[in-house]
Amino acid sequence: MATTNKTMNRNLTPAIRRVAIVGSGMAGLSAGKLLRAQGCDVTLFDKARGPGGRMASKRVTDGAVDIGAQYFTIRNPDFREFLGRFAVDDDNQPSVQEWSARLRYQRADKGWEPMRAAMRYVGVPRMSAITRALSRGLDVRCSTRVERLESTTDSRWRLVDTVGAELGVYDDVVITAPPVQTDTLLKNSGIELAGAAAVFAGLPLEACWALIVHFPKGARAEADGFSFNHTALQWAANNSSKPGRDGDGEWWVLHARADWSEKFRDADPEWIKTELLSAFAMAVDSLGLSDDVTETITHRWLYAKTGFAGEGPGHVWSNSERIGLCGDWLTAGRVEGAFTSAQGLVEAMLGLSSPGGMT
Repeated sequence: MATTNKTMNRNLTPAIRRVAIVGSGMAGLSAGKLLRAQGCDVTLFDKARGPGGRMASKRVTDGAVDIGAQYFTIRNPDFREFLGRFAVDDDNQPSVQEWSARLRYQRADKGWEPMRAAMRYVGVPRMSAITRALSRGLDVRCSTRVERLESTTDSRWRLVDTVGAELGVYDDVVITAPPVQTDTLLKNSGIELAGAAAVFAGLPLEACWALIVHFPKGARAEADGFSFNHTALQWAANNSSKPGRDGDGEWWVLHARADWSEKFRDADPEWIKTELLSAFAMAVDSLGLSDDVTETITHRWLYAKTGFAGEGPGHVWSNSERIGLCGDWLTAGRVEGAFTSAQGLVEAMLGLSSPGGMT
């Protein structure tokens, strides 16, 4: 695979002029930065109020808590270089720092073991700082839901939103939405991409219930994060242990299991809160958990976890249609996977590498 430097220093293929990107999560922003570095006129559209996708943080009384992706690792040197170049604040300071967390996982017999040692990274002062930094310099239009693509007489694509307003005409379209939403957009547009049906089949992203909990005196747990062997609870992390987090007490984030979240997708959030708090208290009682809770926020991610058990196809690109798909759901679901998927798609679009993924 070409490195990021090679990707950014090649001359842009003359045929590529204007590119629309649907979605401004990690994959969309990565694709936007890489294409912009090649001289493309890039516009991103997102139905949310701001960029970031599941690299999301929720405002709380004394700061913000990471409610989506909790941390990430870096295996691809191109990803490290990309973050070092683009994930910086207005003063050119990095928005990424290592999280030296004490993490444990629960065995089948309910005993605890330390997680494998690894370099784990987070955004500072919140996870969304990374995507905010990546969005700088890009034309990101939020609160805009793309309804369909219409083919023009000169073989380009006109984007139309849900109220029928035209959003512009583009040479190429990159779609980074979850598979259910991507499939719907293509069907609304009467488009069948070669290879797309195979990745959509049986692959709706699973839901995930998340709960933010404030312990004003601290939870007094003996680790910063736990991976549970429990029917409901999958993960819990002390957000306050991450670098750059201020505030009193401890803010914890609980993530439910995907199958449990799917089963109770439409349950009352108050019931979800009670169940997850109870599971957390029972599971880590032996570690000294305090039950002193003063504030909670419940959030449901409708599409949170990829269905691919392995690495997945990486991306989908139709050179004839000039439409591509990328996102962490086309890989193994990691934050780094979103970048790698976007990088592979951009290289396919620009002809910078031999065909990869489902090109």
